[in-house]
Amino acid sequence: MLETAQNLIRKTGKKLGLDESEIKRLIKIDAEHKFKISLDSGKEFSAYRIQHSNKLGPYKGGIRFHPQVNLDEVRALATLMSLKTAAVGLPLGGGKGGVAVDPKQITKEELEELSRKYVQHLEPHIGPDKDVPAPDVNTNPTVIDWMVDEYQKLTGDTTKSSFTGKSLENGGSLGRDAATGRGGVIAFRELLKLQKNKDKELTYAVQGFGNVGAFFALVAEQVQPTWKLVAASDSSATIFNAAGFSARKLNEYKKQGKRFKDYKANDTETIDNASFTGIEADVLVLAALEDAINSSNMRQITSRYIVEMANGPINEDAYDFLGKKNVVILPDIVANAGGVIVSYLEWVQNKSGVHWPEDKVNKELEKYIKDAVARMYQTSIDNKVSLKEAAFILAVKRLTS
Repeated sequence: MLETAQNLIRKTGKKLGLDESEIKRLIKIDAEHKFKISLDSGKEFSAYRIQHSNKLGPYKGGIRFHPQVNLDEVRALATLMSLKTAAVGLPLGGGKGGVAVDPKQITKEELEELSRKYVQHLEPHIGPDKDVPAPDVNTNPTVIDWMVDEYQKLTGDTTKSSFTGKSLENGGSLGRDAATGRGGVIAFRELLKLQKNKDKELTYAVQGFGNVGAFFALVAEQVQPTWKLVAASDSSATIFNAAGFSARKLNEYKKQGKRFKDYKANDTETIDNASFTGIEADVLVLAALEDAINSSNMRQITSRYIVEMANGPINEDAYDFLGKKNVVILPDIVANAGGVIVSYLEWVQNKSGVHWPEDKVNKELEKYIKDAVARMYQTSIDNKVSLKEAAFILAVKRLTS
């Protein structure tokens, strides 16, 4: 993922006439914080915070707790975050953090201790106008509330604008839970409008029916009746039904802690996850992890559209291959920007001491996404490049202006 992001920056920089030193400055990471967190129980975990660029504003990016978190992954995600905030016109930079831990393997008390010690180490380097972290994989409002509380204890800051993704009662924003999925639906709808395909009936499959994938389907079910959900996957299996699923019912099923490998319904087929990319659907919505489509499975794809709701779900080889097949890919740095947009709106609310109704948050989110998609689409037409390259052109221009 890091290699793919950096190669796209190089390619874009050369297209824009930047010299090698300018391209190196774009790729260069401002600061890397690598440290160990030792719990009172004796358990020890590797932890990271990467601050890629603050040219446009404070560093912004999530913190993930996952056993596979490593330096290169966090570097890549921080780099993508700088590009994402730039591509959608936010006055923010890019950062990312993580701890190599499986939260299921530690107690709630240890999870709180880990969260607080993460902040204790980083306190000199983060803050409302410096670096504003948010939740990511396996972190949630509870974890962020602990972190905000720890930051407040250490600094006396009471604005709660040091982190976003907080619980509502602790300064979080309405609309945050659904923001990434909602943003993806808006972005894809706007793309179809620009292509004059707005009312076309489409079938779609969601890889990763977790928070982002489920909200994409739930919002689509409410606002896009011409889109039909025909497949969904979790880590256990993929389910397929040509007649379509109710996103609401699938979400209720998953909320009960059940897995798709055990899902039983008439005319529903259970498929191995390795076959997901070959599903017959007009649109693949990739909401799982990075590198989901690569040289080993790219030839299976028959879909006409791919919506990148995960970060870096298609590697460079697959991008080139799918581009030649005229598959339209809505890129991650615009498609999944809803989360960071509403994080920004939460930060604005905290800094101003106000709390907006959900309708206002959603309208502001829609405004940012519509504008970003329109600019990306026009840049793609003007420069005869893919949407991904167009999004990178917009981002690089902002980061070098």
